[in-house]
Amino acid sequence: MSSASDFYSYDPASGHPLAHDPIKSFIAPRPIGWMSTVAADGTRNLAPFSFFTMLAASPALLGFASNGRSDSLANAEATGEFTWNLVPRELAEVMNETSAVVPPAVDEFELAGVDSLPSEVVRPDRVAASPVSIECVVTQIVPLLDRDGASAGSWFVIGQAVRVHVARATVRDGVYDITAANPVMRAGGPSAYYGLAADTRFDLRRPGM
Repeated sequence: MSSASDFYSYDPASGHPLAHDPIKSFIAPRPIGWMSTVAADGTRNLAPFSFFTMLAASPALLGFASNGRSDSLANAEATGEFTWNLVPRELAEVMNETSAVVPPAVDEFELAGVDSLPSEVVRPDRVAASPVSIECVVTQIVPLLDRDGASAGSWFVIGQAVRVHVARATVRDGVYDITAANPVMRAGGPSAYYGLAADTRFDLRRPGM
């Protein structure tokens, strides 16, 4: 049986006792939100976010958190649109290139040599080599607050899917096979990522299904 002395216990607002802040490592792996946006002047932006998730199925809502006022946040506010692109293992290094902090006038598609395809409903392009892309219209931008009601310096951008693109190579007998896409996810630590290989998958059916 565990006792209190077996745990590091601390208030994260006051710091942590470890070599690297572990708070971002506990909820892992987290899918990468590789977000394509467009500025009001038409400048393209492509950036990865590890605070990203699916929120609802009907309507299909997904969102990402911007820690600070990123170009992606500014573009989502200005134009009300974004496109999410799944990052397969073979694009991990390219995705990482788009995480560089560069001026708003820089086109990360061009910077990292990422081929694009035009979206069908929204203005932001999609990543041509991504096996899944979802075009979204912004429904909410929520300023995040701490327990005292003060700004956390982060904003949560929520979008509704208006067009989905799924590579035929990832579909097996009419069912999307996530292992065929081999998505890259954030696994915590200063530089840890996780790839979902086929031999790591297991299936559990809900009772009664």
